[in-house]
Amino acid sequence: MSSFTAKDVQSLRQATGAGMMDCKRALQATDGELDAAVKWLREQGLAGAAKRADRRAEQGALSLATGPDGAAIVELRCETDFVAKAATFVSLVDELAQLVLTKGEEAVSGRADAVDELRTTLKENISVGSVVRFTVGDDTVLGSYLHVQQGRGVNAVLVEVRGGSEELAHDLAVHIAFARPSYLRRQDVPTDEVAEERATVEQISRNEGKPEAALAKIVEGRMTGWFKERCLLEQAFVKDEKRSVSDVLGSAEVVRFAQVVIGA
Repeated sequence: MSSFTAKDVQSLRQATGAGMMDCKRALQATDGELDAAVKWLREQGLAGAAKRADRRAEQGALSLATGPDGAAIVELRCETDFVAKAATFVSLVDELAQLVLTKGEEAVSGRADAVDELRTTLKENISVGSVVRFTVGDDTVLGSYLHVQQGRGVNAVLVEVRGGSEELAHDLAVHIAFARPSYLRRQDVPTDEVAEERATVEQISRNEGKPEAALAKIVEGRMTGWFKERCLLEQAFVKDEKRSVSDVLGSAEVVRFAQVVIGA
């Protein structure tokens, strides 16, 4: 009867990059002999995932799970869109999103074995990316949106709104998906980022030969446009570009939002 410890399994994983269950099988098949287990994994074509870990994983799939008390987004990364569209890949990210919804963001760690197995089976660098979970407050509603492309989610949004309707929250989620704001309001933009952009805009204006007397006003106008691109509340609303998101909100308030985009 083979005898080995959890430490042996971990050592074999580090040496070969194979999944946890495969390492256990290898040790069972070789009576706990590490060198023999490495050879067994190579013969089975299960070693070598460690080499894949260095390869860029810029593709993947997103899943959005919603419930009466909250919502969750999980990103599963891979190297190619071919793998990202695989049924087993999409099924796992859906499972992870449901876990996060019901048990919290740390729940994904409990399915590390499944990620390992998929990495071995599909022979790509596969890993869990962004994990987001929002819960509904006593006086808030959640809006969500998932853009699906070729059978897998590629752009997911959650937004929490206070003092507004579920319809408004959903419309805002759709807006965020396509307008892709980086910040909620201009006060949230890091001061060093603002200072750098202001200096750049001022230099551009000088190079264009703008008069010194008008320079401050020109720079301020260009900075306003820069903020409108990045800050949700100042963006033109996608369903009515004559109004800003702030105008559409009225007395309602965006508490927070999150967006995850594959390849971003």
